[in-house]
Amino acid sequence: MLVDNHGRTINYLRLAVTDRCNLRCFYCMPENGIKYVDRKDLLSFEEMYRIINVLSNEGISKIRITGGEPFVRKGIMEFLEKVSKINKIEEINITTNGTFTEDKIAHLEDLGIKSINLSLDSLDKQRFFDITRRDVFDDVMATYAKLVSSSIQVKINMVVMDGRNIEDIQPMLELTKKDDVSVRFIEEMPFNGTSGQGNKTLWPMKKIVSTISEKYQIEKLVDPPFSTSSNYRIAGYKGSFGIIAAYTRTFCGSCNRIRLTPQGTLKTCLYDNGVISVRDVLRSGATDLEVVNHFKDTLNKRVKDGFEAEKNRDLNSPISESMATIGG
Repeated sequence: MLVDNHGRTINYLRLAVTDRCNLRCFYCMPENGIKYVDRKDLLSFEEMYRIINVLSNEGISKIRITGGEPFVRKGIMEFLEKVSKINKIEEINITTNGTFTEDKIAHLEDLGIKSINLSLDSLDKQRFFDITRRDVFDDVMATYAKLVSSSIQVKINMVVMDGRNIEDIQPMLELTKKDDVSVRFIEEMPFNGTSGQGNKTLWPMKKIVSTISEKYQIEKLVDPPFSTSSNYRIAGYKGSFGIIAAYTRTFCGSCNRIRLTPQGTLKTCLYDNGVISVRDVLRSGATDLEVVNHFKDTLNKRVKDGFEAEKNRDLNSPISESMATIGG
């Protein structure tokens, strides 16, 4: 098992397969995009597969595939097929913006994909365009419709942004009235691709809950182990909703996850600036045992929480990189 220096068992890997994305969401990228990593500097699918296979023997049983937008990378479906055959990987989940997903849902069902997180920050077509800077709302909603009729668990990720989509909180909740989905309201974070972008006024978890409670009778649900969201249900509604305190960071104490960026940088916390290049370890000719030992050595020096990670960052590396380069 992988265990950090705070006694937390690590069984969850978030793997960003690309830093490229076809959208330009306000809270993630500047309008003209970011400087993408050279393809030769990205982890190859073969390298990713090796990492997952090696870590599966050390207790990693849950994988989340992220980006960028994972479905813009050629070969992603073949990669998912290979990963789905690793016996010790019990759960594969995907985060996507839904623009290239609809025609792949049946195949994803066949592969046993457990859940898909659909990034959707507004149910209003104009607000969606204002946030994403792309006119693909109808494509995303077609994906949503097909997902809810599939066997895949569906979660909707909505970043709550003051002055941008507060009006969408109630319509999002209404999705859970008839659909068995989980809407997750996420605190806005500073990972927006450039310093100065984003909103100064934060909508923290308590404010989101308070706002919802003014209109709905809600009940607190029992949160599953290691949950990043505080979960609720509206009385009489089919689905549920949760709030992810991504900025106020109330869930750090039970963190069971690590991240690999598209270029193979290991992040033991979302707020650190990378602790080791696993890509370089692999390309140096390391054995599987040596790869595992690098992970273990790194986890033995893990920061306690996101606040400590932020405090320890290089002064020349402020928190303004794009989530696309980290893995959403």
